[in-house]
Amino acid sequence: MSKTEWNLGLAQRKPLPGLNNLEALREDIQETLHKHPQLDLLVYPEMHLQDVFAYPPDEHRQHMLNWATPLDGDLVRALGQLAHEFKIWLIPGSINESHQGKLYNTELLIAPSGHLQAAYRKMFPWRPHEPHDYGREFITSTIMHPSQVSDSAAAGQDQSSLTLGLSNCYDTWFPEHSRHLSWLGAQAIINIVKTTSDDRQQELILAQANAISNQIYFFSVNCAEPLGRGGSIAVDPEGKILAQAAGGEETLLVQYSQEVLDRVRQEGTCGTNRIWHQFTAQDPPIALPMYSGQINPATWAPSVQGAHS
Repeated sequence: MSKTEWNLGLAQRKPLPGLNNLEALREDIQETLHKHPQLDLLVYPEMHLQDVFAYPPDEHRQHMLNWATPLDGDLVRALGQLAHEFKIWLIPGSINESHQGKLYNTELLIAPSGHLQAAYRKMFPWRPHEPHDYGREFITSTIMHPSQVSDSAAAGQDQSSLTLGLSNCYDTWFPEHSRHLSWLGAQAIINIVKTTSDDRQQELILAQANAISNQIYFFSVNCAEPLGRGGSIAVDPEGKILAQAAGGEETLLVQYSQEVLDRVRQEGTCGTNRIWHQFTAQDPPIALPMYSGQINPATWAPSVQGAHS
């Protein structure tokens, strides 16, 4: 396999029983990799380890506050040990994070070395149902292919790297979010989800729309029935569905190809639309009054410098 291709496992699962059930997570990772040893990155749904739906709705906020942990705490270290044990990139879903008196819904990206590569605080909590404070930073992170990673290796930008944009559930309803991640250099967006409502069908359309409008891979991983609506989906940069789950537990096996992404962006979607080549550097800026900002044609291009770990 070319180092410009990555094998991803999108693990549509029920939330794990209990709080921070690391042993159950370890068993699932082990079983999944036994069936699919080729996986380079394994992704679980939003709040996979911390499910409040086993409790009455009026208790949800208090449980989230009680469970909240800092990023340098024991839970994140233990998740790092799992990634290191199995030598894979791991997104174990998100956790309730406590930071400076605030409560965040934070998606984690953990390296095969075991270190926390990136943490993304959900920017658009599903209000009024979710009590979390909103994050204010778009997170992209460049990761190295596991075949090139050692315990001391740092992620870099070369032929075996992949820049991920982190996205959490309701974020996908806001096109600015996927646009900005793409502009920052993301080549694939990982959208973890815990959709328990009846709007999953709309989210599947949004997954395709975000992929098409940004010429990017879009991977959306929802939790399984009976709590969730399932329907995890993988979409390529032209909006083609690579794989889609039904409602129950399953692992979608999908592949990221740098060659495909490069072709779509250079030749255009269906050989026509080249959205990242829309402007010349001489074109005047377009004002965006709603955001008190502008599109600057001189900088209208996905940035290879935008990713940070």
